[in-house]
Amino acid sequence: MAFEKIKKFISRKKQIPGDLWTQCPGCSKTLFKREVEDRKKVCPDCQYHFTLTPLERIDQLLDPGSWTELWADLESVDALKFEGDVSYLKKLASAMKETGQKDACLVGTGKIEGHELVFGQTDSRFMMGSMGSVVGEKVARGFELATEKKLPLVFVSGSGGGARMFEGCLSLMQMAKTSAAIARHAEAGGLFISILTNPTMGGVMASFAALGDVILAEPRALIGFAGPRVIEQTIKQSLPKGFQTSEFLLAHGFIDRVVDRSCLRVELAKLLDYLVPCSA
Repeated sequence: MAFEKIKKFISRKKQIPGDLWTQCPGCSKTLFKREVEDRKKVCPDCQYHFTLTPLERIDQLLDPGSWTELWADLESVDALKFEGDVSYLKKLASAMKETGQKDACLVGTGKIEGHELVFGQTDSRFMMGSMGSVVGEKVARGFELATEKKLPLVFVSGSGGGARMFEGCLSLMQMAKTSAAIARHAEAGGLFISILTNPTMGGVMASFAALGDVILAEPRALIGFAGPRVIEQTIKQSLPKGFQTSEFLLAHGFIDRVVDRSCLRVELAKLLDYLVPCSA
């Protein structure tokens, strides 16, 4: 009898779904997935901000039904015929399959509390959100559209991959290209709000992500050019505690605000109210 009860208990245990729990990278605690999702993917214990997908970010920040994606059909080409251990074309195909996106950047139009704007973001799931020719082209087009329509532009960066090495100089030239588009937008009186998330590094941070009129960052985000380990190995010195976190950069005047994810939409709405001229 006791044996039958044990068998039933084990059987019930096997029926429990295996995807109910997740581990926090910040504090290593095992968390109930639903609770994390209900908190906009923020750890209830250490406040670690998990990565959001582009659609989750759109749902979080933009007015419902206001998002319209632009230039979604742009795809990268393998101009260098890059092979390596895995060819660039295979890497692209794998990333497309995993994310359902054609590259690591989404740009379109939307609204935040009724304010019309151009909105863009990098997708860190697609080759770490690295910037190749398509990402640079979409960012530049986004700023050109914002300049033409006299709209503010909000961009959410989350790139751990920097400039995409598989495209060589075609990737590196996007740094100058996007920066030039931002300069023209600024000269025309346009507003650019840059939001930095974990991690924002490399060529993305060294170009358009650092050029916002207002720069916001999520808590404890890694932000910089080269990573801390690379810097320490290069200069043979220990770095200050918390170096390259959003809080460190705020304390040293590099960014304007560190904003918790739950407050980000409200903060953006306030900034747009203050900084965008009334059309009336």
